[in-house]
Amino acid sequence: MRYLILFMGLFLFSSCWPTRVGFTDVSFPDEWESFSVKTFDNNATNTPLSYSATLTENVKDAIQNNTSLNLSGSPEDAQLEIEGVINNYSITPVALQDGDQAAKNRLSVSATFTIFIKEPEEDQMVVNSNRFVDYDSNTDLGIVESTLLEEVNSQIVQDIINQLFSNW
Repeated sequence: MRYLILFMGLFLFSSCWPTRVGFTDVSFPDEWESFSVKTFDNNATNTPLSYSATLTENVKDAIQNNTSLNLSGSPEDAQLEIEGVINNYSITPVALQDGDQAAKNRLSVSATFTIFIKEPEEDQMVVNSNRFVDYDSNTDLGIVESTLLEEVNSQIVQDIINQLFSNW
């Protein structure tokens, strides 16, 4: 009798156990099949020359890798169009110590993105993203800048995806 109860308990427990959990695809309207991303404008001073193109490619890659949407060759064919402007790129001292020496510096990037939605009904969203990363002030920015920008870009991309897909 004890084995029968144990067997029944294991059977019931295993039948309720999830067989797969995934977070790679998000929910959005069925009409959405493709998207386009215009290369972001750069209105910030001191930004690396390739930064706007890099951020644009990161957004494209993230949407393609995390959704079933396809990148459209032309904006006219896409159900979503994303445009953006990099507004600010700055490095400021933070965590001041004795003698007004900064223990850390902060790399900050702010950008504004406009998402035009064509289907199921025309709509427009604006996403403002202000992101930063701190680094040791004794570190040469030229050495760590690309790594820091990768981290900031991933945060900005996540802001876009969260805003875009949380409204549906």
